Amino acid sequence: MENLYSLILLLPFLGATVIGLGGFVSPGFRKNEAGIGALATLMVLVPFFLVAYAFLNYHGPIDFGLFGSDPKSLQWMSGGKLDIYFGYRLDELSLTMALIVTGVGSLIHLYSISYMHGDRGFYKFFLYLNLFIFAMLNLVLGNNLVVLFLGWEGVGACSYFLIGFWYEDMEKAKAAQKAFVANRIGDFAMICAMMILYTSLGTLTISGDNSILSNLHLLDGTAAWLVPLLLFLAATGKSAQIPLYVWLPDAMAGPTPVSALIHAATMVTSGIYLIARMGGAYLTPEAESIRLIVAIGGAATAVMAAMIAVAQNDIKKVLAYSTVSQLGFMFMALGAGAFTTAIFHVMTHAFFKACLFLGSGSVIHAMHHMHSVKDPQDIRTMGNLKKYMPSTHMTFFISTLAIAGIPGLAGFFSKDEILTMAFMNGMNGSYAYYLVWGVGMLTALMTAFYMTRVYFLTFRGSERFPMEHGKGHHDHGHDDHGHDHHGHDGHGHSHTPHESPALMTIPLWILAGLAIVGGYLGLPGLIPHAHALNNWLGGHDGHGGTIDMTHYHRLEETAHHHMAVEVGLILLSIGIAVGGVLFAWRLYSKHGLKGDEMVKNRLGKFYTHMSNKFYVDELYQKIIIDPFVFLGRNVVMAFDKWVLDGAVNGLGNLVLFLGDTLKLLQTGLVSQYALMVVLGVVAILTYLIVA
Repeated sequence: MENLYSLILLLPFLGATVIGLGGFVSPGFRKNEAGIGALATLMVLVPFFLVAYAFLNYHGPIDFGLFGSDPKSLQWMSGGKLDIYFGYRLDELSLTMALIVTGVGSLIHLYSISYMHGDRGFYKFFLYLNLFIFAMLNLVLGNNLVVLFLGWEGVGACSYFLIGFWYEDMEKAKAAQKAFVANRIGDFAMICAMMILYTSLGTLTISGDNSILSNLHLLDGTAAWLVPLLLFLAATGKSAQIPLYVWLPDAMAGPTPVSALIHAATMVTSGIYLIARMGGAYLTPEAESIRLIVAIGGAATAVMAAMIAVAQNDIKKVLAYSTVSQLGFMFMALGAGAFTTAIFHVMTHAFFKACLFLGSGSVIHAMHHMHSVKDPQDIRTMGNLKKYMPSTHMTFFISTLAIAGIPGLAGFFSKDEILTMAFMNGMNGSYAYYLVWGVGMLTALMTAFYMTRVYFLTFRGSERFPMEHGKGHHDHGHDDHGHDHHGHDGHGHSHTPHESPALMTIPLWILAGLAIVGGYLGLPGLIPHAHALNNWLGGHDGHGGTIDMTHYHRLEETAHHHMAVEVGLILLSIGIAVGGVLFAWRLYSKHGLKGDEMVKNRLGKFYTHMSNKFYVDELYQKIIIDPFVFLGRNVVMAFDKWVLDGAVNGLGNLVLFLGDTLKLLQTGLVSQYALMVVLGVVAILTYLIVA
């Protein structure tokens, strides 16, 4: 069976290749949407079953190569003592991540078949999706940092293609460029970390014999704190943390399935995976301050993004800032040394946020049919959609309660564990973590509020969209997908929103179900040995797992010694979640859209700052982009024109001048040539005599 594990990577790449070449050479192939969608989905679904088989039959790490069970079956590069192979490893952490990538990825592929129906770039969309999955699997399965970095860059490139998929719209093209540039900044830090690790340890292999993880204790001096700091900076790019978070909200310019795949379940979790994988580097005494920086950075990102989300009206923008905020929670867990807790939240977040994004896509898909609605993503133009979209409504409602932290649902378990671990760090003497915990609680309250607001204004209350009446046999509408939707109004009935096709609602129900049960893989520490994910990632005896559990067990022991405190934290967390939901529900059920005005009046100018995203983009424009543009136009271009081009053009002009001057000597008169010979002989003799 191990010979088949290479298919986990090869099948998505094969799917991308077949779809890309088929669409390029055959216009007829491009029109076969059912065939393209089925092929692309199978190329992700089959790897999911292979990963699930490896998970169910796991007895220890499995190494394999790109073409078979030998991890050294294909060499990439060789130089000096550095030999890089396309080697991969299935262990506890990589299996967990691969299950999320292929499982959620296959559901999003299935959803996209219906969502992208009729789009003229249908085949290219699925080409990019398959290629993205291939890159993401390289990232999570690669057993050396160079292969990991190949996937790291691959998901960045694919996100550029997908975010700017409708590139004829300049705003969407700019959003793709913004994501690409922001990620490159973090990628530079990643390259620097790799160079220091190789210089210090002599290897880039991640785990196994003579690997980075087995030699982390050899890092000392500057490298001991610089490597984790650089890895954190790299993670801020991919995982959208301050100061590089600005690309992710704009990335909503891509099709909604892209938002669900890249910005909920996979790409944005790359940074969390990287730090969790290299967790041992953060547990040294030299790196203790770096862990605190990670936690504070995560807390700042979480609360800032939550405040912005409160004042947004675009349904996808609210979810985008929610993603940034939830990623901040994950970094709070990483900074607290609870790496398995961060991965736990990665998993639960993948379930409920993918469901929310796909649910928003279902809503947008329906609102596109309402031709009098100018912006189908503005929640102010919706209302009472539960009447028309029961499946979308119920799945969105479940996932809203999950992200809000309502007890029994997935988000409650993982978010509560993050906050508990932060508080326990404070009890162990790192008092700054009390601040991290407090910010986390405030963010949890705002999350419950703004997610309930989005749910209520979208699905409850009064209908705020005008009803349409058909005037002919067919009513045609054109949406920003670049294709037409058709509404049948042959009998003059009102044209109302309607539920999405089964290919879109089935993934919603599966993800909503996972948002209900997913949290039970990580029951609170009050129940001994019930945290299945910790037992899996850290080893059943606390040793031998993928992730270093040393610090986590210290926090766990502190919690057990202060059982009343732990119970109190859980109850407070429940109160925060329930209170936020009930407050928003009462506000918007009683006042509707006027509830926003009441919040705005209460917060005053601060609400304006939130709705304008605290002017961070404008600040970056003024202090970074504009100065670079000025230098480019007035210094670099001048240097290029007058110095570089001047030197090249000047040399060319000098040669031309000399040529034009010397050609005057070529007259064709023999007498002049004889005179020149005589003068030359005289000059030579004079020189010899004088010298």
